[in-house]
Amino acid sequence: MTDTPLRIDIISDVMCPWCIIGYRQLARALEATGTPHEIHWHPFELNPEMPAEGQNMREHIAEKYGATPEQSAQNRAQMAAMGAELDFEFAMGADMRMHNTFATHQLLHWAGEQGRRHELKQALFAAHFTHQRNLSDPQVLADVAGETGLDRAEALAVLEDARFAETVREHEAFWTRQGVRSVPSVVFDSQHLVTGAQGVENYTRVLEHLSKEKAKADA
Repeated sequence: MTDTPLRIDIISDVMCPWCIIGYRQLARALEATGTPHEIHWHPFELNPEMPAEGQNMREHIAEKYGATPEQSAQNRAQMAAMGAELDFEFAMGADMRMHNTFATHQLLHWAGEQGRRHELKQALFAAHFTHQRNLSDPQVLADVAGETGLDRAEALAVLEDARFAETVREHEAFWTRQGVRSVPSVVFDSQHLVTGAQGVENYTRVLEHLSKEKAKADA
């Protein structure tokens, strides 16, 4: 096992339940293999045309995927069960809302400049899926930032003046040019793209393969 941390780039959106499932699966695999690593989060908007006030999730899923209410309920139950196995609570009621996340990604970029993007990302996943907080509301976003130890007033200022809007757009466009069309998308060692929530076993196999390839290259 090399001591050089494995670079892992994760392109995701906090509205994406498979993104937190995939991350939790990957985290389990990283722990099981003892892989030294560094994680870098990157922005992706599942619904860039979503209005600021958001949309009822059942209506959104029906419009986007053609899912019936019964199918939506079944999907929520499946995600809740998968989340429980990974120590993450999904409390997704039928009336929860989807939100536009452009402001969320701007706040995450700001947190990243202070080395706190990972903590804020996890807090935002929980805020949405566990506590059904309104991530369309700048005050709520600032609250979540403050709860993770960031400066709430500065967080609100970042959202109000949109100082990182252009930077986030550039980062989104970069990953689109790399061929990322869905999330979660995970890039290992800046060259191996894995899409979707792959499961602990599959992520473990990926990590073991990369470790062997690294050992061969260093031999």
